[in-house]
Amino acid sequence: MLKHLNKNKKIPKRVLILGSNGFVSSSVQKRLINLKIKVIGLTRKKIDLSQKKSQEILSKIINHNDTILFVAAKAPVKNEKMLIKNLQIALNICEVIKNKKIKHFIYLSSDAVYADSKKKLNENSKTIPESLHGIMHLTREIMLSQIKNLPLCIVRPTLIFGANDPHNGYGPNRFVRLAKQNKNINLFGNGEEKRDHVWIEDVSNIICHIILRKSVGKINIASGKVYSFYKLAKMINLISKSSSKILPNPRIGPMPHNGYRPFNINNLKKSFPNIKISFFEKILSKIIKDY
Repeated sequence: MLKHLNKNKKIPKRVLILGSNGFVSSSVQKRLINLKIKVIGLTRKKIDLSQKKSQEILSKIINHNDTILFVAAKAPVKNEKMLIKNLQIALNICEVIKNKKIKHFIYLSSDAVYADSKKKLNENSKTIPESLHGIMHLTREIMLSQIKNLPLCIVRPTLIFGANDPHNGYGPNRFVRLAKQNKNINLFGNGEEKRDHVWIEDVSNIICHIILRKSVGKINIASGKVYSFYKLAKMINLISKSSSKILPNPRIGPMPHNGYRPFNINNLKKSFPNIKISFFEKILSKIIKDY
């Protein structure tokens, strides 16, 4: 469970977003601006955090008592070169913030840090990543955790869906786009693997609450429900009134996470009891309109 250093919601003086052009960071930035919070967004075009010279530039930008959201990454990590580049980004940031008095630091990590398990994952589950992407995030978490006196919150969302997702990955994002075009939805195998998915609006809302309450610790963001990919495709077709066919395909390689990725979200509920996580079937009509 998170520890809230602010008893009540409190507007920070300034929020600095490192990597403000991404799917999650854009949604968070929009919410913060609506709350009249001063936001400074840094994109790769403004500063290449993978370069050592970025340390000097970043040092001049970061103020004492800044709230910082660290999202910048080249993802997903597919090879060793990408891994090293992402760790260099983290190293440059760490070198700067260890000499600053940061008010609050939030790192957007990933559920990829966890080992596969048949049990529901929670914040105390084993962090034994089985991918370079997971290794990258866990290493960054450790690097940040070693900085003394840093009020740190590590956020580990599961697979995120939403209209502005740029990756068009297998799952809700791709299925909705195909269904709206009445194009066939091709499944991996029979689409039998089950996993949790979480809506971008829930993720950005929770991160904003973390900022306002100055929360520290580790937290997973998930819906607490699992769906098979076949069921997701079937629901999307039904609600969108699509003529798309849902087609099974021979599976190449093993199922990710052994076909099961569930979460226990009790800590999330206890940390933010007033936030209601959206279930896929309840918000599907709205989601389809957004795409």
